[in-house]
Amino acid sequence: MSQESSHPAPGHTPRRVVVIVDENSNPFELGCATEVFGLRRPEIGRDLYAFQLCSAEPRTLMRDGFFTLTGVADLDAADSADTLIVPNRPDVEVPRRPAVLDAIRRAHARGARLVGLCSGAFTLAEAGILDGRRATAHWQWADAFRARFPAVRLESDVLFVDDGDILTSAGSTAALDLGLHIVRRDHGAEIANAVSRRLVFAAHRDGGQRQFVERPVPDLPDESLAPVLAWAQERLDSTLTVPELAARAAVSPATLHRRFQSQLGTTPLTWLTGERVALACRLIERGESRFDVVARRAGLGTAANLRALMRRETGLNPLAYRRRFGPEAG
Repeated sequence: MSQESSHPAPGHTPRRVVVIVDENSNPFELGCATEVFGLRRPEIGRDLYAFQLCSAEPRTLMRDGFFTLTGVADLDAADSADTLIVPNRPDVEVPRRPAVLDAIRRAHARGARLVGLCSGAFTLAEAGILDGRRATAHWQWADAFRARFPAVRLESDVLFVDDGDILTSAGSTAALDLGLHIVRRDHGAEIANAVSRRLVFAAHRDGGQRQFVERPVPDLPDESLAPVLAWAQERLDSTLTVPELAARAAVSPATLHRRFQSQLGTTPLTWLTGERVALACRLIERGESRFDVVARRAGLGTAANLRALMRRETGLNPLAYRRRFGPEAG
């Protein structure tokens, strides 16, 4: 396996993402990190990240002996990472290698962004950098995590937690949710959408959504929300209400709420607001500089409302977002 899977484009310095692979690491989360951060994106026109794998040993046996990873860099690669993704393993009670924990502590001390996928929160906590911080992990390990690391503010019923320079995700597919969230944070909604299209994966699931969403086999008629979601996404500039969505779905508002909770883990209004903010972000990235126009076209009403909701959803006001992700950024 090549140690470097993407290369800088002229005039652009990609952010450096390094993944530490340790004995018994999970192949799925490693694959998610590689897919999001390591692949070339010719349709975007530039490389978003310089990606590298590293390990404490020349040969690393992956989970349950599925395969052995060789030919990757040693742990020195972690010392130059802008973003360091730490090992996640199913054997959460087995201590991590001291050399791996030391590499994580060094990265944290110099200000690198740290990412724990699934059980990776155990690695970060064992390194001693999560005390007093927010984090999440797979729901099945919540009790074990709290017993071992009581000083960590574990949020066990969310997809991922963004606590600034430390980000953690819950089980398996939430690794993709967090990966796309990081791409969105680094490069904006338009590029995150392009990456999600390549993945054929939802462009944006808010981290606060529930980990475990019940998906019963539906009775006839079909209870899928897909038709009403598609209908609403084409009318985000309209004054859509929950009763209107319910009427479109031919159900009561109470039934619509139940379906949103069971299928998406959120409420209709929260979903609608998230879609409108995402549209506003794309409009700004495409060059619309009149924030009152952005607010109107995204169905957010006023520029003041746009500012409040964008700051809440992205951490940036519209002007700061335009400077960071607009056509003249970077």
